[in-house]
Amino acid sequence: MKIEKYTALFLLLGLFFTSCKEVSFKEPQPAGVVALKTIPEKLQGWYLGRDENNKEDSDTLIIESWGYHFKDKDDKDWLGRGTLSDSLVIKFYQDYYFVNFRSDNQWILRLVHQKANGTLEFLSIDIADDAKRKEILRKMSKKFKVTEIKKESDTFYQIAPTKDQLMQLIREGYFTGIELGKIK
Repeated sequence: MKIEKYTALFLLLGLFFTSCKEVSFKEPQPAGVVALKTIPEKLQGWYLGRDENNKEDSDTLIIESWGYHFKDKDDKDWLGRGTLSDSLVIKFYQDYYFVNFRSDNQWILRLVHQKANGTLEFLSIDIADDAKRKEILRKMSKKFKVTEIKKESDTFYQIAPTKDQLMQLIREGYFTGIELGKIK
């Protein structure tokens, strides 16, 4: 088994799960927006990523009314799942789904934007690279207070944007990611 074969899967899982360094929030975002009780039908379905290294199809993300799970190319459902709960909160605001994951007392945010053709964009603030992180944090610190919180091997950079400030971060391109095509 080649590591390159699973690059897209690791990238996709990285969009869902926390890495060693994350921008975090004290509460699920956007603050003041009510959480969804179920995932809307229009977002439910099967989505396929592509491995950018070898242009092969990757694993499948399945979104259902209760949450999400993954299947590999062999149709095995062992890759992970998330169920709407007090540690997975999804909100909808201005055409974006805000997927909030709790990590202790921090909230990690991923955005999902569904295009007109059904394709999903999975977005996050990518600060894995040291140089990129320093630049992003420098720019963010001009907009609002950034608090560094260290927990074991993880470092969180907590911010508390208003809804308008959060939408401004999206418009300014702080959130980047990958696209998944709808197959079912």
